[in-house]
Amino acid sequence: MRQVSLGQQLTRTKPIDHSEQVTDDQGHSLHRSLGLFSLTMIGVGSTIGTGIFFTMVEAVPKAGPSVILSFIIAAITAGLTALCYSELSSRIPASGSSYSYAYATVGEFGAFIVAACLLLEYGLAASATAIGWSAYLNNFLTNALGWQIPEMLRSPMIVAGANGVEFHAGQFNLPPMVLVAICCILLLRGAKESATVNAVMVMIKLVILTFFAIVAFSGFNAEHFTPFFNTDNSKGLAGMAGVTAAAGTVFFSFIGLDTVATAGAEVKNPKRNVPLGIMAALIVVTVFYLLVAVAAVGAQPAKMFEGQEAGLAVILQNVTGKAWPALILSAGAVISVFSVTLVTIYGQSRILFAISKDGLIPSSFQRVHARTRTPVSNTIIVCVLVGIVAGLVDSTFLWDMVSMGTLVAFMVVSVAVPVIRRQKLGDEAGGFRVPFGPYLIPGMSILACLYILKDLSATTYHVFFIWMAVAIVIYFLYSRAHSHLNKQQ
Repeated sequence: MRQVSLGQQLTRTKPIDHSEQVTDDQGHSLHRSLGLFSLTMIGVGSTIGTGIFFTMVEAVPKAGPSVILSFIIAAITAGLTALCYSELSSRIPASGSSYSYAYATVGEFGAFIVAACLLLEYGLAASATAIGWSAYLNNFLTNALGWQIPEMLRSPMIVAGANGVEFHAGQFNLPPMVLVAICCILLLRGAKESATVNAVMVMIKLVILTFFAIVAFSGFNAEHFTPFFNTDNSKGLAGMAGVTAAAGTVFFSFIGLDTVATAGAEVKNPKRNVPLGIMAALIVVTVFYLLVAVAAVGAQPAKMFEGQEAGLAVILQNVTGKAWPALILSAGAVISVFSVTLVTIYGQSRILFAISKDGLIPSSFQRVHARTRTPVSNTIIVCVLVGIVAGLVDSTFLWDMVSMGTLVAFMVVSVAVPVIRRQKLGDEAGGFRVPFGPYLIPGMSILACLYILKDLSATTYHVFFIWMAVAIVIYFLYSRAHSHLNKQQ
């Protein structure tokens, strides 16, 4: 076996093989069962619900009513990146999304770093949404049955207190752990079955959010938009600084675009359907985000959002003075967040599958069940880790970390476009191409991501760089051991 230098190892790329994910002599393959509608619903399902049902509570205290601008900034950034995703997905219709794109363009080491970002992004996003599900479930049970989940069974052990991290022994958040277990069972049954369940839940979600907007607009008060920008500068968030910080908080909800691309190996006609699915999901998501954000801020003063559990349900109860609208909204949120958690875990399991097929992590992560064609081992491992984090950690620690991982992955996708054009990779595949050449849109996408990144907290950067350091150590240790085994063979 020919030895390669360290530099060659770090920069070696993976050849594009459009048939690779369809057949596999060793049985390590996924089944192409997803059409355009199911794929679009996967994108919508992993996006709508998270940003609207939860992050308003985190974002509005930072930006005030101008949180609407935060959603617009995030949507524009996601839209620019979506165009890049669309071209790459038509050239490289493989599982793994931006990881696969990085491996085909910038090389093995860059791809592994992107993989680390994606694992951070998806794992923490699934945990954060499962935690928020607990609040809406408790609101639903309160309005429907007059019973609440005991405090010690819906409170995390590790929380963000006024003086830093606090540990509360003897308590944990049980509902999100149950939710993750149910998602695990569904995902083990197969991608097609999971996608069907997800599509039904997404349609229910859109109906519920439309219902919220109609009721909330009945209590609309234009005075709630004055002053439009946050005027409290005690945390350095006055004016556009608050808008950008809030954009960073809500941006993680746009990982639905990445989730569509992770399904590339299980999509019928991926060259056509993945780009269309990405753009369709982005349009649906943006319309509903802005509709609900305007309705929510118009119905309630910005200062009331901070610390508000099950925020949208409470808004409806305050507007109508009755419990039944909040009951309907909470029931819808319980269903909606179920779909977000389901699809996010699905995305992470497929990324692990792709990394394992490339030999960068153990081969056990690419083994699929003979009947369901699902990667059983990594689905179970992902669900166990997501469940532990969701049960023990306060979601306050998670939102910005997810955005960090998403933005870094999005920037790599943007860089990959001019590289793949220059190297003429996948030209024979045809399909979608980014308009105005390979530099303008990708360059704008990178600048937009950097603009949002600049106002994330110092703590987020510290944790992110620690995670990256751990990932780099794992890469060199495993790649060295793996190379040693190959030499022996």
